[in-house]
Amino acid sequence: MHVVIMGCGRVGSTLAHGLEARGHSVAVVDQNADAFRRLGHDFAGITVTGAGFDGEVLRQAGIHRADAFAAVSSGDNSNIISARLARETFGVTRVAARIYDPRRAQVYERLGIPTVATVRWTADRMLRHLVPDGNEALFRDPTSTISIVEVPVHKDWVGRSVLALEKTTGARVAYLTRFGIGMLPTPSTVVQEGDQIFMLVTDDIVNAVTSVAALPLEGGQ
Repeated sequence: MHVVIMGCGRVGSTLAHGLEARGHSVAVVDQNADAFRRLGHDFAGITVTGAGFDGEVLRQAGIHRADAFAAVSSGDNSNIISARLARETFGVTRVAARIYDPRRAQVYERLGIPTVATVRWTADRMLRHLVPDGNEALFRDPTSTISIVEVPVHKDWVGRSVLALEKTTGARVAYLTRFGIGMLPTPSTVVQEGDQIFMLVTDDIVNAVTSVAALPLEGGQ
């Protein structure tokens, strides 16, 4: 794939390196040439100085052959204008925009442009850390039958296997995050202190699963 990224801040530069590490070609656009220093000397992609909503600038970045476009600058208006330009003028099918204002994000979603509402996302994540006893779904399938929820576990589970946790709760562990990095557990994976555990549940068992996981193990066994 060839991916054009508008905005070379922390998100844009991290995204560029992640895509390049996966073997994709990347072009990064930013109005501030100094921003490209975030990419480092090992970045092999294209850098173009200019506005991401300028058609000529996007052409220099290879928008005509782009498979995807990401608008992650610090301005909502710039992001949405460039995202619409990439999709409607240049025909890029995979387009996403970062939006700070959650109300705007809902409007742009209705226009068919996927958005990442960073303020809402961050606030939701903080709520889950501060008030972990809620069962708000992180994901729900289209039939609204299966969801993924974060399940806080009792400290007794530290050092125990994920398989044992699944057997005790009757639910499957979808993934966990450790030191801020997501990982897919195997039956032999052992729960470590600080792990965030996310489980696949249905509405009829979610309360039971979260309750059982939060209880101390009998006799410490």
